[in-house]
Amino acid sequence: MSVKKTSLLALFLALSVIGASIKIPSFVGSIALDALPALLAAALIGGRPGSLVAGFGHLLSALIAGMPLGPAHFLIAFEMAAIVWLFSWIYRTGKKKTAAIVFILSNSLIAPLPMVFLFNTAFYAAVVPSLLVGSACNAFAALLAIPRFEVIFQKMVWGSAK
Repeated sequence: MSVKKTSLLALFLALSVIGASIKIPSFVGSIALDALPALLAAALIGGRPGSLVAGFGHLLSALIAGMPLGPAHFLIAFEMAAIVWLFSWIYRTGKKKTAAIVFILSNSLIAPLPMVFLFNTAFYAAVVPSLLVGSACNAFAALLAIPRFEVIFQKMVWGSAK
């Protein structure tokens, strides 16, 4: 990875720390806007850097909340990384709205499924509404911000083209 991409990765990780501090009301406490910088990174510099930001961003959000689910947060961080990579892959095919919908559904309905086995069905039912709101906020903000940042990236970061 080039110095430029590494610097951008560090920037997006720093933004993820800020997003991790902006919480979505939930009994878990780790649902936040930490995925927004990951989605931006995934669309602007690639799926792998976006995945790294997503995984570390979730761990930072959980740490700020006091790690309420303990070691389960490492599974969630892996899921977040995979979901953001999928978002990047779909987004780069030109299906931007589909990428956002897949992110929202994957993050709010599919990713918490292992919690049914780790905890119970009631936990899943209780966490899904907050995850749905948080995922939608992250995805819609990303869809609004990415086109604006693409213009900046093309002119200032990548030169005239990627």
